[in-house]
Amino acid sequence: MRIFSELSPTGTRRLGVEFGRRARPSRCTLVLGGARSGKSVIAERMMAEEVLTGDQGVLYVATGGTRDGDEDWARRVSLHRERRPSSWRTAETCELEPLLAERDGGPILIDCLALWLTTAMDECDAWDDDAWTVRGEQRLRARTGALVTAWRETPRRVVAVSNEVGSGVVPATASGRRFRDELGRLNAAVAAASDEVLLVVAGQVLPLRRN
Repeated sequence: MRIFSELSPTGTRRLGVEFGRRARPSRCTLVLGGARSGKSVIAERMMAEEVLTGDQGVLYVATGGTRDGDEDWARRVSLHRERRPSSWRTAETCELEPLLAERDGGPILIDCLALWLTTAMDECDAWDDDAWTVRGEQRLRARTGALVTAWRETPRRVVAVSNEVGSGVVPATASGRRFRDELGRLNAAVAAASDEVLLVVAGQVLPLRRN
């Protein structure tokens, strides 16, 4: 594995990654990293290299959706789109289980599981302390369990990006701490069900698991 930086035709510097030949190709890869660590770039470059000679384009699954009036979010989404090859398709959805269950589909890149969890917690009333105690925790456990099962059993080549949040400042609110804890649990469960787990720190890729 080699990490490099290069200048684009427009003069901006971008991060790249080259992977050596593997004894056996991975089916499920989880790419973890903090904010601005380069995790999404690494996942995109890895997937792009794998499908150069394939006849099926990548399905890029964006779990963040749209945010009306948020200019910063719009810029982030635009930058992601500009990086991706024109042959890739895009789906904006958090309904991941049906996509993972498809047997005739091409490779999938999911970005990211942290935003998926945000939506799942919205739908399960998991942000409210009282609702969490009464029904939120049980509903969220069922939702995350279904995703992990679908991830483990998928026949497709899949790469998922997620945030590693356990090393930062302790959130000031109970709901913030709950999100941190639930994302840590989700990352651990998905990692255990993955063939390959990579951690990206300051643009450097650290292999944590490779079957």
